[in-house]
Amino acid sequence: MIDVAALRRHDLAYVRSEAWPGLLQGRVEAEMEPDLLAWATLGRPTIFRRRICSDPTDIIPLGLPLPPGMGRKRLALACPPTAVIRTAPPPLLRDVLPAAPARWRPTIGALLEANASCRCFGSLAWQYLTGLSYLIDTSDLDLLIECRSSTDAMRATALLNHVAERAPMRIDAELITPCGTAVQWREWLSGNPELLVKSHTGSALIAREALFA
Repeated sequence: MIDVAALRRHDLAYVRSEAWPGLLQGRVEAEMEPDLLAWATLGRPTIFRRRICSDPTDIIPLGLPLPPGMGRKRLALACPPTAVIRTAPPPLLRDVLPAAPARWRPTIGALLEANASCRCFGSLAWQYLTGLSYLIDTSDLDLLIECRSSTDAMRATALLNHVAERAPMRIDAELITPCGTAVQWREWLSGNPELLVKSHTGSALIAREALFA
């Protein structure tokens, strides 16, 4: 049984193929169903999303961002914990490198040289996970960087600021605290005394000094 309480934002969830018809019922247009039913057969994941008011408490809230070739829609799905085979964190940045455009690779290489443990989400991650074309000319490089302290956060944002000045793409990175909450790197860099922090339950403003307390 999947421990729903242990899931974090951006975690991946792999749903049993026999559960997909129920997962899609009433949520997608009929002509899309064959492609989406093939999703599980091909071993492609969904993603854990924030719970909304209409979600029953006994289900796992899931999302599925579709590529441009499938309309670039974001589907809100849900299933019982028993329908999930396994969960996994987002892929490591070093693993998605082969799926990145050639012009992105020097930037990714510079980031990996300084921090080999950062993870990737967003379009590049989904392109790597599915083999489908997600990236477009305006796509960001979306990163998750674990930080244990404010010192880690300062180091990470200094690196990102340096690399972003020369990058061919926009870098969108979240700094992840030990309890799983996240702050956008430019938000931390702003020096504001209060920071907008995200978790799987929503967003809130908290005092800067409380982020790693």
